[in-house]
Amino acid sequence: MNSRPEGIDLAARSRARRRALQALYAWQMSGSSMNSVIEQFRHEQDMEVADLEYFEDLLRGVERNVQAIDEALQPYIDRDVAQIDPIERAVLRLAGYELKFRPDVPYRVIINEAIEVTKRFGADHGHSYVNGVLDKLAAQARGAEKHG
Repeated sequence: MNSRPEGIDLAARSRARRRALQALYAWQMSGSSMNSVIEQFRHEQDMEVADLEYFEDLLRGVERNVQAIDEALQPYIDRDVAQIDPIERAVLRLAGYELKFRPDVPYRVIINEAIEVTKRFGADHGHSYVNGVLDKLAAQARGAEKHG
């Protein structure tokens, strides 16, 4: 059985997530509009190696649903979302968007990618925190998939 959906380049999606994390971090820190952040990344980043459509969907999805994502995360975090390290906050929002609004993406892929990107860009033990929060969110948002 092939679990990869037809026509999806997983490596390009992975790169799109990494770029989206960087763009989301910039959006959180700068207060700029998401449109200007996306334009900046289109021009400055090596976007041809990433899935640009997925990159934009992630960023616009987080922007559109940030309040719902933060509310979904809140029961599983030990402080207000705004107090979480900015990299980890961006990772949690990105993965939270995918868990809640992209059921086409398996929850294990979302959590694994979030852990890897946090190891790369986040604080020393940030990936453990992200893993714990996302595991609980996945149980709530993807219960049937997680326990099926």
